[in-house]
Amino acid sequence: MTEVIDGQTQSTEGVLRKVEDGILTITLNRPHAANALRPDDRNELIRIFEEAGGDPDLRAVVLRANGKHFCAGADVVRLSGDRTKNVKRVTAAMHTIMTGAQRLVASILDCEKPVVAVVQGAAAGIGAHLAYASDLVVASENAYFAESFVKRGLVVDGGGAYLLPRRIGMQRAKEMVFFGEKLSAREAYELGLVNRVVPVEELDAAAADFTSRLAVAPTSAIALTKRLFNDSPDGDRAQSFVAEAMAQEIQSFSEDSKEGVLAFVEKRTADFAGW
Repeated sequence: MTEVIDGQTQSTEGVLRKVEDGILTITLNRPHAANALRPDDRNELIRIFEEAGGDPDLRAVVLRANGKHFCAGADVVRLSGDRTKNVKRVTAAMHTIMTGAQRLVASILDCEKPVVAVVQGAAAGIGAHLAYASDLVVASENAYFAESFVKRGLVVDGGGAYLLPRRIGMQRAKEMVFFGEKLSAREAYELGLVNRVVPVEELDAAAADFTSRLAVAPTSAIALTKRLFNDSPDGDRAQSFVAEAMAQEIQSFSEDSKEGVLAFVEKRTADFAGW
């Protein structure tokens, strides 16, 4: 589908999907709107991430965007509409957030495949949270992250209150959210929000380095490890130890576990099937 924007014909397909060599690439495709997410775009992302987790042919997921911005957050212009016609109903907004932005972030955290975010520009609001929820983040030197909620008179949503304190600590998280100041890619790297910061021209190569290695890795082992790591901040030591032992036992029945041990004994590179 297309529409005329600023005198030019633009695609209205806000989310693109491509699979190649076991890698699913999801591309946000509204560069004219800074890749702000409309409700339909958000729902499509949820569907794709939830399906990707159960697809045995996929080994990793890449989340990226067209244009100079990664994602400016929710499309507040579309969401605001005509406020004079809106009738406030108790728990309606709560339901929308829980089944919308929060479910989107959860779909990335819960995806059984490793997710690599490629951030080339601005990542604000829920756009920043997409990166925080990803397993690995590669950013260009032009990228920045911003918690823009308070500047609009809003409370942080989309899992921000869950993600940020766990990623960078309580004090720095509060500073980011209270003031909404931009965090450069380099600053994000120093705080541990980003794995790599590279010049713009090297961004694709840096992302490909991660994905090419994940494409031949033991996918089920990574899936179980991802679950252990994501759950660990919310449980005590006993829970973490039990979960770790259970994950080890489950993985011991996998073909990749057998192949990994055999390859080690035979002193050769393992050929992992992903299951």
